[in-house]
Amino acid sequence: MFNEETGISSKIREVVFQVKSLTKVYTMGEVKVHALRGVDLELYQGELVVMLGPSGSGKSTLLNIMGGLDTATDGHVTYFGKDLTRAAEKELTEYRRYHVGFVFQFYNLIPSLTALENVTAVTEIADKPMRPEDALSIVGLAERLNHFPSQLSGGEQQRVAIARGISKNPSVLLCDEPTGALDSATGMADRVVHLSNGHISEIIKNAVKKSPREIHW
Repeated sequence: MFNEETGISSKIREVVFQVKSLTKVYTMGEVKVHALRGVDLELYQGELVVMLGPSGSGKSTLLNIMGGLDTATDGHVTYFGKDLTRAAEKELTEYRRYHVGFVFQFYNLIPSLTALENVTAVTEIADKPMRPEDALSIVGLAERLNHFPSQLSGGEQQRVAIARGISKNPSVLLCDEPTGALDSATGMADRVVHLSNGHISEIIKNAVKKSPREIHW
């Protein structure tokens, strides 16, 4: 059956993430900063979900906790029923290695490695990765494999980060500030991401730049 509200078949509407009463408090001396206050949400398999909010609203903190990179002060995050907030460090390491792909806000590329080597560093420790060359080809960088980050534009570095994130064929891809690929002057997108079964299958460069409102997923 097809759910008209979500555009997703009910056959694959399995809950991937369930977040309940999630709270994160950072303590800085005598000052306590509440990054998250009682967040509740459910994310389903095959969905493309965008979280919007002003800077400092806790988006990165939420993604980091969901990705096993940070811990919650209170509340729960489950991944396919597994409580990540109660998992041991070894379990979190395996979760990050085999199940989650990350695209970080500041790319986090290794300066001394080429684009290909940056992606290979991830595929070498993954369970069933794609070829690094294929991941870079998907994002349109087949001709830039041997270039170092310093030789790439900001948009190209972001695409290397995307290739690295998708290269291990993760069950879920978490992207922090993916709108960094938008043209800073016009706010127009010059690329469209094609998804297949919830995974990035291709990134196409448009002949004419489009407003985000003109892009249909």
